[in-house]
Amino acid sequence: MTTILILLALFALLLVGVPVAFTLAGLGFGLLYFGGFSPLMVPQGLLSAADSFVLIAVPLFLLMSNVLLKGGVGRDLFAAVQAWVGHWPGGLAIATILSCGVFAAISGSSVATAATIGTVAIPEMTSRGYPRRFVLGLLAAGGTLGILIPPSIPMIVYGVITEESIIALFLAGVGPGLLLMALFIVWSVLYASFAADYQPSPKASWDERRRTAIRALPTVLLAGLVISGIYLGIFTPTEAAAVGFLGSLVVVGPILRTLDWPKFRDAVAEAMTTTVAILLIVAGAKVFGKAITLYRIPQDISLFLSDHISTAGMFVLVVALVLLIMGLFLESLSMILIMVPVLSGALMALGIDPVWFGVFFVIMIECALITPPVGLNLYVIQAVGKASMGEVASGVLPFLVIMLVCAAAIFWWPGIALYIPFRL
Repeated sequence: MTTILILLALFALLLVGVPVAFTLAGLGFGLLYFGGFSPLMVPQGLLSAADSFVLIAVPLFLLMSNVLLKGGVGRDLFAAVQAWVGHWPGGLAIATILSCGVFAAISGSSVATAATIGTVAIPEMTSRGYPRRFVLGLLAAGGTLGILIPPSIPMIVYGVITEESIIALFLAGVGPGLLLMALFIVWSVLYASFAADYQPSPKASWDERRRTAIRALPTVLLAGLVISGIYLGIFTPTEAAAVGFLGSLVVVGPILRTLDWPKFRDAVAEAMTTTVAILLIVAGAKVFGKAITLYRIPQDISLFLSDHISTAGMFVLVVALVLLIMGLFLESLSMILIMVPVLSGALMALGIDPVWFGVFFVIMIECALITPPVGLNLYVIQAVGKASMGEVASGVLPFLVIMLVCAAAIFWWPGIALYIPFRL
């Protein structure tokens, strides 16, 4: 009964609009205080949230993505990819997805990916006769690759909570990320083939291809440096984020010369704002997690699930449905910080691989990024495309179905996620 009341209080506070960080910290403090536990656990939880070497990667990756965003590398990436594939059937849509994938491999941020590529791709695609709703939906969904294709900020947070290897999680995200990109591309080509007003782009000259490729090469090399450094064990994720940030300054500074002091100041301010929001949520979740552990809520939920759900498949299905509902009013990091501590005990009881579950979990919270009313990518694309929420939400529905198909594929064939980390 206590578990039910605590969970009801949690969701009631969230539904009435109390910020997630204050909901978690306040409820955690109340549980500790009225439960007779030492109130010193609250500052201990807040300090332990900030005292994490791995979490330093979050502000560094945010700095890198914001510097690249302000430096206009999205425009260069899109121009380079468009020059090579733009004349194919659905070529601009393919260029958009590939550009999202490349930028996702640099930034680790879904919102940054959607904003960066959307600024360039939306006017280009609509001028070529792509239906506006399709374009808006494509960009909102393409941005979600930012939290699946490594490096990924949500995967870093998941790894911190579960104490799983961040590198293993990153490696496990490669296969599903490529699969999702492929599914988006197939749908885009089919859609463009039947669009009434679709106009193929003219084939770019070899000179244009060479020029745009050279312009985008520093950014691609930076992505390769960050990813290969992590996978080869040269950098930890935090060190890779630091190298990536310094590399981004070099790319948009002396090489491309597209970043001036006001843009850099804006990039730092925006990264700082997002970092503070994330760390406040993480700190609140630490306090709440300590409280529910002392109240044995994870153990009670784990026992309940093991008594009523006997198979891993049914457990995963229930989690997926819960996340889809939570995604209607919570953003991705909040779902990770609320749900993962509660579910971790059940994973061990049911024999579910926590690395695989982390990838599946991230795909499901990707769906939350494109479901109204709290889908952050919807708001980003609405602002970039100067569109109504109805336009963006209706355009994203086919891509939401594709993402659920991808999640189902990973459930039926776990090797899509686990083959690379187990082989390397």
